[in-house]
Amino acid sequence: MVSEACRSGLVSTGKVVGILFLLGALHKGSAVVRYEILEEREKGFAVGNVVTDLGLDLGILSTRRLQVLPGASRRFFEVNRKTGEMFVNDRLDREELCGTLPSCTITLELVVETPLELFSAEVVVQDINDNNPTFPTREMKLEISEAVAPGTRFPLESAHDPDVGSNSLQTYELSLNEYFALRVQTREDSTKYAELVLERGLDWEREPSLQLVLTALDGGTPARSATLPIRITVLDANDNAPAFNQSLYRASVLEDAPPGTVVVQVHATDLDEGPNGEIIYSFGNHNRASVRDLFSLDPVTGMLTIKGLLDFEDTKLHEIYIQAKDKGATPEGAHCKVLVEVVDVNDNAPEITVTSVYSPVPEDAPLGTVIALLSVIDLDAGENGLVTCEVPPGLPFSLTSSLKNYFTLKTSVALDRETVPEYNLSITARDAGTPSLSALTVVRVQVSDINDNPPQSSQSSYDVYVEENNIPGVPILNLSVWDPDAPQNAHLSFFLLEQGAENGLVGRYFTINRDNGIVSSLVSLDYEDRREFEITVYVTDGGTPVLTTNISVNIFVTDRNDNAPQVLYPRPGRASVEMLPRSTAAGHVVTRVVGWDPDAGHNAWLCYSLLGASNQSLFAVGLHTGQVSTSRPVQDTDVPRQTLMVLIKDNGEPSLSTTATLTVSVTEESPEARAEFPSGSGPREQNKNLTFYLLLSLILVSVGFAVTVLGVIIFKVYKWKQSKHLYRAPVSSLYRTPVSSLHADAVRSGLMPPHLYHQVYLTTDSRHSDPLLKKAGAASPLTSHQNTLRSCDPVFYRQVLGAESSPPGQQAPPNTDWRFSQAQRPGTSGSQNGDETGTWPNNQFDTEMLQAMILASASEAADGSSTLGGGAGTMGLSARYGPQFTLQHVPDYRQNVYIPGSNATLTNAAGKRDGKAPAGGNGSKKKSGKKEKK
Repeated sequence: MVSEACRSGLVSTGKVVGILFLLGALHKGSAVVRYEILEEREKGFAVGNVVTDLGLDLGILSTRRLQVLPGASRRFFEVNRKTGEMFVNDRLDREELCGTLPSCTITLELVVETPLELFSAEVVVQDINDNNPTFPTREMKLEISEAVAPGTRFPLESAHDPDVGSNSLQTYELSLNEYFALRVQTREDSTKYAELVLERGLDWEREPSLQLVLTALDGGTPARSATLPIRITVLDANDNAPAFNQSLYRASVLEDAPPGTVVVQVHATDLDEGPNGEIIYSFGNHNRASVRDLFSLDPVTGMLTIKGLLDFEDTKLHEIYIQAKDKGATPEGAHCKVLVEVVDVNDNAPEITVTSVYSPVPEDAPLGTVIALLSVIDLDAGENGLVTCEVPPGLPFSLTSSLKNYFTLKTSVALDRETVPEYNLSITARDAGTPSLSALTVVRVQVSDINDNPPQSSQSSYDVYVEENNIPGVPILNLSVWDPDAPQNAHLSFFLLEQGAENGLVGRYFTINRDNGIVSSLVSLDYEDRREFEITVYVTDGGTPVLTTNISVNIFVTDRNDNAPQVLYPRPGRASVEMLPRSTAAGHVVTRVVGWDPDAGHNAWLCYSLLGASNQSLFAVGLHTGQVSTSRPVQDTDVPRQTLMVLIKDNGEPSLSTTATLTVSVTEESPEARAEFPSGSGPREQNKNLTFYLLLSLILVSVGFAVTVLGVIIFKVYKWKQSKHLYRAPVSSLYRTPVSSLHADAVRSGLMPPHLYHQVYLTTDSRHSDPLLKKAGAASPLTSHQNTLRSCDPVFYRQVLGAESSPPGQQAPPNTDWRFSQAQRPGTSGSQNGDETGTWPNNQFDTEMLQAMILASASEAADGSSTLGGGAGTMGLSARYGPQFTLQHVPDYRQNVYIPGSNATLTNAAGKRDGKAPAGGNGSKKKSGKKEKK
């Protein structure tokens, strides 16, 4: 934006130049803006609109806090945050700011916040012709010999103009005269100086003195000037002038060289003799005023030494003019120039300026958050002016440089306010000189808290013991809970939560102070009412979001001796009369006093003592049992009615007690004596009956429990033995007799392997039942295809027992390889008539005998002692019927046993041993035409 000063035409250049170029600054979009302005502008003068030139949004400028960071202590410029205009804030004197430098630039740093951005601005202060040239002296005097030849030059005093450029000193003018002309020369630093050139010889006799005027003019519009009167005295002749061995001397000296240090020695010679040949050295008139303050010249030897303190940062090169004159009547002079270069030394420590400190910093600030901007300046040059900044190691901060001499302080590690709430960062700036100089500044960074810690307790649960009958409102527990966060987030609130199904129980008994966590009881606790409370304390902090902690509190009520013993027997309020015969000996138990104390522990231990009696010597009371017994035999002199008072006392502190009153009637065991107190025998008889029933019940329960345990053990042993026989059973099977619940075991019959365990439970009222298949398996090793017993009815069992011979379904014919003789067939007499070729018993008596034999064998098999066919040729019947019942006496009925749904038949084990195949294996199959009746 072109400033108002440029538009008004007040700037000599005609316009203010705004140049934007990228520097790779703090953030993207950072740039440098350059303005030009005339010096001595009034305060408030607008330089330019930096907001528009930088491309910032003027609408949010006030919230981003645009500010100007000057490079010096004075604030020459400020920015109007409403308009974005940068204006002059202090007097701008270019000569004061930059001296004789040709260009005067003020560097400014513009900072905007949220987010933090840094821009650079340069204001070039242009010179105006506001200073007149000045001469160091009011009048100049020259002594010139008349013998000086025309063309001789005489240097004149140089004028000084603080302005620069075209406004600086441009030329000199000399008043009109007939002897001298003016020659204007230019030094190496582009400054002008004047010399008088003798154009016509002087004549002392004609004009012993001359008066001239030298005028210095600058290039301003309008031009400014200064005049210097020159008085020339004409001297008598001295025909030889001194001469320097070289017109230009060069020397270098360290800026920290102490006074007295030799810089250079000039040397001049004069061919004259005597006083005209003696040379005196002095500073020439062209020197600046500061030369005489910094350097000293020996007039005799020409030794140039340091007089003051040099400063490289002030002047890097000193130009010194030295003249040599002889001591003649008409002194002749010579001039030379000495260039003294000041060598920089590292004598300036860096200067640190901290701006825009972002504090406090939230502890959850992301990595790389900008904390502060630092400006570091070192007035030295070269490596002595190269500055590096560093922070102490181990801190969560780092320094990065985005612009020259500017550093950004950022976070490098996550912050934790609970660990370190505040940092005092010692930032060190160090230059690269030798020896290195450094500067230290401290930046205070506070870490603000966020609610990232829940309330913490010294223990997760508390066990509190409170003695009963406590005073309501007295604190019983002070919870130790704290929150590491800041005070606002660490403000704790305490609440009680219910546990279990008893809602409202905690609120009736206890309360908690919401501010300090002190738990108090609302009511007096009673150990006999409730001995334990489980409550949960819910603790919340004051942060956002709210963090909570649960603490379990177990309150145990301890007992105190607050209950006196109670009398269970004899019942209070009822007359209790105990009968005591007169023939009773000593030690006879009359009755027993039973007491009970609701307290617990030692407080409930009771002791009994005889407090009073009609006859103190007759009775004694057991200390711990409460048994009332006679201490001596009952005598005839004892009164027939005795009243006893027994004291029952507990073991608490203080001890509590109660009394029980008994009435003992001494009787003669006559009907008249028993009739006198009929009510006394009722309770005793009732107690005896009650004791009898209690003992009977206890015995029955004990016997029932023992029988149950014994039955379970027997059942488990039976099952164990049964499982062992499953793997050892032969092909022959054992069939159980039908009872109210019939059971057919296919595994024991040898038709299936042990891993196929099919059981069918049949009732006498059912023909069909579903099988229980406990484990699926492969086919039977007997090549039968049955996997289950689909149906089974009592007919099957009658066939097994020989009671019926028509199975439901087809069956293979019986094996006819074996025959029994009449003597071998079982019967009542051993000799019965019948067909020897028959395979089944043909009379009812033989059938019943066979059934009895099979039942006995099944019973033995169930007991695990033997199985049918399990003995050596006995079929398991020898144990019951004697050794005469062997296999040769008992027919093998297994030939006609079949499994319904299968075509398999049992073969003759004896026949297999004899190598005979069963004859009926391929017989024809017959269908039974009979139907079963239910």
